[in-house]
Amino acid sequence: MRALPPLALYIHIPWCVRKCPYCDFNSHEARGALPEKEYVEALIADLEGELPRIWGRRVRSVFIGGGTPSLFQAASIDALLAAVRARVDLAAGAEITLEANPGTFEVGKFAGFRAAGVTRLSIGVQSFDPAHLRALGRIHDDIQARRAIETARRVFDNINVDLMYGLPEQDLAQALADVEAAIGFEPDHISAYHLTLEPNTYFHRYPPLLPADDDVAAMQDAIEARLAQAGFEHYETSAFARHGRRCAHNLNYWEFGDYLGLGAGAHGKRSAPERVLRQARYRQPAEYLARVAAGAPVQREHEVPAHDLGFEFMLNALRLIEGFATDLFEQRTGLPLTRVLPALARAEQQGLIVRDHARIAPTRLGQRFLNDLLQLFLPDCASAGERTRAAQAREVSGG
Repeated sequence: MRALPPLALYIHIPWCVRKCPYCDFNSHEARGALPEKEYVEALIADLEGELPRIWGRRVRSVFIGGGTPSLFQAASIDALLAAVRARVDLAAGAEITLEANPGTFEVGKFAGFRAAGVTRLSIGVQSFDPAHLRALGRIHDDIQARRAIETARRVFDNINVDLMYGLPEQDLAQALADVEAAIGFEPDHISAYHLTLEPNTYFHRYPPLLPADDDVAAMQDAIEARLAQAGFEHYETSAFARHGRRCAHNLNYWEFGDYLGLGAGAHGKRSAPERVLRQARYRQPAEYLARVAAGAPVQREHEVPAHDLGFEFMLNALRLIEGFATDLFEQRTGLPLTRVLPALARAEQQGLIVRDHARIAPTRLGQRFLNDLLQLFLPDCASAGERTRAAQAREVSGG
């Protein structure tokens, strides 16, 4: 029997001030006072219902995402994390990340989050350019973004700054200016995402004028080069870290670890002997609260078919710049690597991966054409788009 993979905890807080036009996460505009107390109590009850399924397993990291978790008061986050520590075996020194929006921060609130036990703050800046922030529908301006990072830097010793590039009417110099501004604050981690038009978003229905593909590729190359020059390790498609500051929680996703997802619309993955299970909770906050009260917050749970496991593993692991150890595939899927050897051979022939007896990694070409690489591992019964959307059903939106 194979050993169970590491276990992480994801907690979803679904409210935000305003839905961004590019956002396809389960977020809902706050109207009136948020039911913080009721929601925290529901999260705790939800966790208690899952305890028999994770009994004896240590939780290695916690990520509180959204939505905009920083809308909640520090006292609510304190109560939530105290309940987590009282109920699970939380690893000593566990990374505990909270996502924050520069438009919802207060100096005292950041200090309160730190006192509650949050060890890492992920700040959704996206850009320091006022025009681009308006185009993205962000509620903060460049001054608020800078002030939020300065405050976080004083309170936390581990912060991430989220940036986006390929923005409406953005050019290379502007993209690099955002990166330069972020570097100037000396964060521990920078996440740099290419803006994509996701289904079921305002931008998908009403596409803005975006830079040409070649221009976006030039932005990506320049951003990666500048961050490397500044001492950041490029360790995942969109993630760059100072030495020793890689995001432990996200690494667990990319290495096909397990995670318990709590909250409205949260997804989870749990390994059991000889199988992998996925869960999804009810998306609407009011319905989630009602379902928790009824003792049934899980809307869907299914076993991942064996013919999908190879693709789901590769969907995550091939995002890692250094790739993965060959024995990790069998450890995390329970399948022999021979199940994906034909796809690996095709990928190698096309120059998309390099491999030996110890490690498999995407080449520079494979990193650039990751979707093409991943399609090689798709089972014949599904399209790339369908399978990718199904397997990427997780909430991690920040670094």
